[in-house]
Amino acid sequence: MTSRVLAVLGAFDADHPRLTLTGISRRSGLALSTVHRLVGELEAWQALTRAPDGHFHIGLRLWELGQLAPGPLQQVAHPWLQELFGSTGENVHLAVRDGFEVLYVDKVYGRRAVPIVSRAGGRLPMHPTGVGKALLAFEPDRVVSSYLSRPLERPTPHTITEPGRLARELRQVRERGYALTYEEMTLGSCSAAAPVLVDGRPVAAVGVVVSSHRAREMQRLVEPILAVADRIAEDYRSAAASPHPPR
Repeated sequence: MTSRVLAVLGAFDADHPRLTLTGISRRSGLALSTVHRLVGELEAWQALTRAPDGHFHIGLRLWELGQLAPGPLQQVAHPWLQELFGSTGENVHLAVRDGFEVLYVDKVYGRRAVPIVSRAGGRLPMHPTGVGKALLAFEPDRVVSSYLSRPLERPTPHTITEPGRLARELRQVRERGYALTYEEMTLGSCSAAAPVLVDGRPVAAVGVVVSSHRAREMQRLVEPILAVADRIAEDYRSAAASPHPPR
């Protein structure tokens, strides 16, 4: 029973935030009759909510529980992300590695900043994104080798998918301490990112996205991004060492 409930909830993700019963059945692999019964129970518990058009989305009870999940990383990072946004006026996000993807855990943005595809709770491949390259470049060689041995998708014509070329770029990222991308994830957008290193381990990455027509301004973003990544790392170490870390 538990596995079936989890399959229903797992049918929802950043690309599928609203689903019909049929959609849940298709994405979960469960029979429609089973989905109908389980969704009814989840709706009664407020884990799922039914919209007037018949679609379901994650309910307030799960949102409330989800607020208990973030550890000290998001808590200590968010004020620094806000400061970085205030000084640059550009979209700022924080991401972590989850398998061979980047998971965006926080984002600060304004309505005048360039639209981007990343969103908190969303996932993207590592190699076309600034935060992904910043994270991957500081992972152990075995992780990098495993990543490069996979088929690499090409979201745009500018995406680097050749393993040898990507390996060279990751070495350069590691040497200089930050990553740059030029229309590799989305046409019209460029990014700069730096890893949050704690004892040499990349626990997260901070990135800023700008419009491609302002690509020449990318270099001026590097210093504030590096500074914020360092401050997050310092605060994260302190929070992790504290007997009462922030929740």
